Amino acid sequence: MPWPTLPAEGGCRCGAVRFRVQAAPLLTMACHCRGCQRMTGSAFSLSVAVPEEGFEILQGDTVPGGADKAFGHRFCPDCLSWVWTKHPMMQGFLNVRSTMLDEPSWTRPFVETCAAEGFAFVTSGAVRSYPGFPSQEEYPALLAEYREWAGD
Repeated sequence: MPWPTLPAEGGCRCGAVRFRVQAAPLLTMACHCRGCQRMTGSAFSLSVAVPEEGFEILQGDTVPGGADKAFGHRFCPDCLSWVWTKHPMMQGFLNVRSTMLDEPSWTRPFVETCAAEGFAFVTSGAVRSYPGFPSQEEYPALLAEYREWAGD
């Protein structure tokens, strides 16, 4: 799995919000929870976890959105694209929606979460699958395994 050429840029559907990722991704994911299904209008959401210090907004601004604003979901105020998430429990990283990157072909999910809520006829191709979320204790090994899998 080839790493992206950094910096990687992206933006919302209408172009009002543009961003840059300057740090190597920590993990790529697919989430099958009902909330992600409803917010994307699809079977799952795709995201790339990146260090906070490696993410910057280049143009525009985002607004909070989603049913629970405490989850830290950020949207373009114009086209309402879901751009990124910074959950209060996420220390040091945020999740950028993979589909918002200008070149998302490298973002195959390594981990899929909430697979128990997913559609039986949909697969993400993720290497690791969890019926809910991995435990906090599992993340260090997952991050190391992702780096190896991704070719770092």
